[in-house]
Amino acid sequence: MYKSSTRSFPVYDSLRQAIIEQALKPGVKLPEDSIGETFGVSRTTVRNALVRLDAEGLVDLQPNRGASVAEPTIEEAYDIFEMRQCLEREVIQRLCKMDPKPIVKTLKAHLKEEEKYLGKDSTRSIRLAGEFHILLAELTGSKILANYVNEIVSRCSLILARFAQVHSAECGVEEHAELIAALAEGDAERANACMHSHLHGVQDRALLNPEDAQSDNVAAILSRYRPTKTKP
Repeated sequence: MYKSSTRSFPVYDSLRQAIIEQALKPGVKLPEDSIGETFGVSRTTVRNALVRLDAEGLVDLQPNRGASVAEPTIEEAYDIFEMRQCLEREVIQRLCKMDPKPIVKTLKAHLKEEEKYLGKDSTRSIRLAGEFHILLAELTGSKILANYVNEIVSRCSLILARFAQVHSAECGVEEHAELIAALAEGDAERANACMHSHLHGVQDRALLNPEDAQSDNVAAILSRYRPTKTKP
């Protein structure tokens, strides 16, 4: 696992969140000096964060060309979704062998958060939708599986940012609710079918779409992601 300096964590976390929430779109340049000024850190610290994100497939870091948000190809998109189906099938199989009560309780609490921001805060809705799947993996108790799902869900956010047509998050919330209901009933076959159908729905909504106009002011975007300093 890649090790990063402690000071690069806030930069890494903020960049990663901005990418996952699609504030920083695929292809946007990530100048080290501008990012360093935004967070008040050195270019070396920024580089450490970018190297880590590059290893996770979220950033494209090229020698002598700098860094930019990764731009997955359509071929990579299909491959990533195929791998995601395999990983999340394993998640469901493991969860269906466990006591459903604490699992369902935790998932329903998360679903309430999704419903709370549905149609009100698209940025948070995007993040919560992905975190639902990461939460599922974490509930299996397998750190390895959770790490893999975390990475592939993040890369799917890039795919959606580049290819997806505009659509309501309501579909995802309803599908999450159906999956929770299947887990609550201990119906493994139905739960697997729900997940398979849900991921295909996400993939189908990730259709090639003309790129929308977007801001390339990285400093302005990342200023919203600076960690809030707490008073001693």
